[in-house]
Amino acid sequence: MSAIPSAPSLHIVIAGAGPAAQALVRRLAGASESRQRAFHGTITVLSNRDECPDALLELAELPQVSVRFGQAASFIDADARIVTTVDGMEFSYDQLVIATGSAPALPPVPGAESSLSYSTIDDAANIGEAVKDVTRLVGRRPLGILVGNGPAAGQAEAVLRARGVRPVRTTLRPTAVVPSASTDTGAKGSMLPATGILFEDGSSMKGDLVVLAEERTARNDLAESAGLTTAPDGGISVSRDLATSVPGIWAIGDAASCDGLRLGLLLSAESSAMLCASGLLLSAGRDDQQTLIAA
Repeated sequence: MSAIPSAPSLHIVIAGAGPAAQALVRRLAGASESRQRAFHGTITVLSNRDECPDALLELAELPQVSVRFGQAASFIDADARIVTTVDGMEFSYDQLVIATGSAPALPPVPGAESSLSYSTIDDAANIGEAVKDVTRLVGRRPLGILVGNGPAAGQAEAVLRARGVRPVRTTLRPTAVVPSASTDTGAKGSMLPATGILFEDGSSMKGDLVVLAEERTARNDLAESAGLTTAPDGGISVSRDLATSVPGIWAIGDAASCDGLRLGLLLSAESSAMLCASGLLLSAGRDDQQTLIAA
C-alpha cells in the first residue's frame, strides 16, 4: 500500500455516523480490505447518536480516529472551515464530508417495524436473506406486497423479482401493516416479515412478505448553512467524485444527490466511501504539491 503525500496536520471531519460514514472511515484508516492509498492525518466523526454501537466503538479505537457521540453538526462556516455542533463545540477541518443521511418523507405506518424496508441499495441484501427464509417456510415462490410509487419502489420491485418473488405493487399508502402470524424464525433467529397491509376503507392485501419502499428526503439543513447547491429532490448536489459546489466539502450516502437520484439509490455505502476516499486523497495530494511549490 503506497502512501499519498499528506501533511501530518491534515484533518478530515465527517458529519454523520451512518453506514456510508463508517465505510469511509474504514477506507481512510486502512481498516477495510482495499488497496486504498494510506491516509496520514486525523479523522473526527460527529455523531448525532448518544448511544455507542459496536461498529462505531471499533472505529473509535483506531489511532487516528475520534468519534464524538451526541455531537451532531449544526452549522458550517465554509470560509473559515469550521463546523459547529448543536452544543456549540467547534471543529476546524481541512476537508469536510457530509453524511447526514435522509429521513422518511411521511410519518411511519403503524406496524411498519415488522415489514421489510427498501430505501437504499444496501437494503437489497437484507431483503434477499428474508426471501430465503420465507421461501423455505412456504415451500414455493413467495408473493410479495410492495408499497411505494417512487424510484425506490421501482428498484425494490426489481430486487424482489431477481430473488424469485412475485411482487404485487400498490401506490396507495396503507393505514397499518399486519405482522406475520407464524412463530417460525429465520435462519439467523430473526422474526419473519409482515404478511399483509390494511387500508383506510377496511380493505386489505395479503401475501408472504411486505416491503415498504416509500420516499425519503435528504437532511440538508447543514448543507444550507454552508450555501451548498442542492438538487430538486433536496439532496446535496455532487459531481461524479462526490465533491459539492463548495471546495473542501464532500457529500456521501443519502444526504447527496447525483443525476436526479438520492445517492443511496445509485451507490452502496462501500462504493460511495471508495469514491469519496479517492477524491479526498487526491485533493490532499494536490494541496500538498501546491504548498511545496509556494514554499
